[in-house]
Amino acid sequence: RLVRLQRAGRDALGRLVREHGIDCAWSERGRLHGAAGDVGMRELERFCRGLEAMREPYASLDAPTRERVMGTRYYSAAVRTPGTVLVQPAALVRGLAAALPPNVDLLEESPVLAMRLGAPHRLETPEGAVVAPRLLLATNGYTPAVGFLARRVFPLFTFASLTRPLTAAEQALAGAEPEWGLVPEERMGSTVRRTREQRLLVRNTVRYAPELAVGASAYREIAAIHRRALEARFPALRALEIEFTWGGVMGVTLNGAQFFGRIAENVLASVAYNGVGIAMGTVSGMLLADLAVGADSELLRDLRALPGPAWIPPEPLLGIGVRATLARLQRRAGREL
Repeated sequence: RLVRLQRAGRDALGRLVREHGIDCAWSERGRLHGAAGDVGMRELERFCRGLEAMREPYASLDAPTRERVMGTRYYSAAVRTPGTVLVQPAALVRGLAAALPPNVDLLEESPVLAMRLGAPHRLETPEGAVVAPRLLLATNGYTPAVGFLARRVFPLFTFASLTRPLTAAEQALAGAEPEWGLVPEERMGSTVRRTREQRLLVRNTVRYAPELAVGASAYREIAAIHRRALEARFPALRALEIEFTWGGVMGVTLNGAQFFGRIAENVLASVAYNGVGIAMGTVSGMLLADLAVGADSELLRDLRALPGPAWIPPEPLLGIGVRATLARLQRRAGREL
């Protein structure tokens, strides 16, 4: 069911990108899954066994191929999975927003300051109020902050950095493929990408931040972590400066299951994608609209048949448990970070 749903989301996005000519570096070249140490190797082997059980194709990259593709000897193993897509997510979101039909109003920079549920619902913003008979929530990691699913969903911050563009000489040191993306199978490991704009991107580090913000000192610390990750993989590119570092909130659940369905009277929600929401968020949003109007489909039945989020304890137990787990997983990650 999950594979069908994810593919439906990917295919729907691909159609929208093509139909509206969205310039978002959409590439169907597939992605790499890598391992650097023993922990990563065990996880990668388990991932490959799962692919084999589902009869899904993948290709293993030997050491010379890994170095040729990525320009690094850091990884002990890597596989490529066809059918996956590389994309510039910010450009994708901007393109989707620009392609909205005329019967949709997009109100940006309009934080909801208060919510009154009823018949109708009323949302207060700094510039006015929105009144509607039904609400569809796509609030992800912010869902507990707006008053829902506090015992099911919690927010985690993750972070990424982007280097300046590589010079021609530096590009020759970053592999033969002009664009690639590698994800770790160890969940606290580093995602690394060479983008179409010829920058290197690294994403790692997760923080529990129930206040939904982190300070400037945290970003400086994380930029240093990202620099170390890049230098370990590309020692010949030590002079490559990081130009941007940022972070964002993920909606996370204890058992990795998303929430989909009715959350209150005339309030529907699809939230908590646990950091992998591009395809699932797309198909879930489409199916949430179907649910709202009473439509039915095999995909909707698939999604509603998936398990929901497990219960989580209240604070301070939640914060203590999450921070301890993150610290343990970070130590365990080792070379994958």
